[in-house]
Amino acid sequence: MPFVEGGAELHVGALIAQLQRRGYLVERVAIPFRPQAKSEVLAQAAAWRLLDLSMSNEQPIDLLIATRFPSYFARHPRKVAWVLHQHRTAYELCGTPYSDFEHSEADVGLRRQLLDLDRRMLGECRHVFTNAQNTASRLEKFNGVAARALYHPPPLAEQLRPGDYGAYVLIVGRLEAVKRTDLTIRALAHVPAPMRLVIVGEGSQRELAERTAAESGVGGRVVFAGAVNAGQLVEFYSGARAVVYAPFDEDYGYVTLEAFLSGKPVITATDSGGTLEFVRDGDNGFICAPEPFAIGQAIARLAADPDLARRLGQNGLARAAQVTWDGVVEQLVG
Repeated sequence: MPFVEGGAELHVGALIAQLQRRGYLVERVAIPFRPQAKSEVLAQAAAWRLLDLSMSNEQPIDLLIATRFPSYFARHPRKVAWVLHQHRTAYELCGTPYSDFEHSEADVGLRRQLLDLDRRMLGECRHVFTNAQNTASRLEKFNGVAARALYHPPPLAEQLRPGDYGAYVLIVGRLEAVKRTDLTIRALAHVPAPMRLVIVGEGSQRELAERTAAESGVGGRVVFAGAVNAGQLVEFYSGARAVVYAPFDEDYGYVTLEAFLSGKPVITATDSGGTLEFVRDGDNGFICAPEPFAIGQAIARLAADPDLARRLGQNGLARAAQVTWDGVVEQLVG
């Protein structure tokens, strides 16, 4: 998406770097995508279908690695999909407040087309992988496509480091409704001072989040840091008491592993999806009901016991250290 650099963009950039590090000649191919334009979704898929990426300048391209919808519509005789996510509003978000698909004839028909097209396009792939088991389960449920999860380290993996356990909890991510930043802002009302909340990221819900902080009576303890560079983000992770990551049904989410690599426990929610593949309640973090009071209790527990935060964080660090790029690249190009 133009002017956006989120997890998907970082994911592709890291994959390119890892392939190049191993001697592969790699090129990124991208077409602008507007996910909010529901009426244009099929046209945007068709734009990818027009691409035949089997040759370039009279030279064969050996492998095409497609990531998210609709890049796997492109044509290539040796195509591999490493699916980050599909068009989520037509899939698992449909029927929730986070989707613009309604129970109308037009929307039902469009959704049916997308499910069928995804099944056919992914069926062309030599192998289908996903970034998490949660994503693989969706492919099986909605499209009848079998896939295997390939976990990879976050782009900041080599820079992250454990530090102090300061008097703040951290949120990292785009300020969008599906990320549910408001849950943690409201949770802070159930956490004694001086524990603060630092929010890193920008998005369409920034103004609403600021208003929620003021209305919840915690405006003085919430810091909106906005967009930060990599070095600043590493520092925020390093000094946090814990990281709260409670989106709705996330695919994978770098935040969990970034927190663990910083030696920090993660507080997440029972319906947060991919992060539940790493967080173990009471072992390397806490899994709470997606409610402000429950999240607030978990934060308060760590606020009162920095040794507990350190112990859980060290367990998370050991878990994250098991995730490497070597197996990922071997599977994708094999």
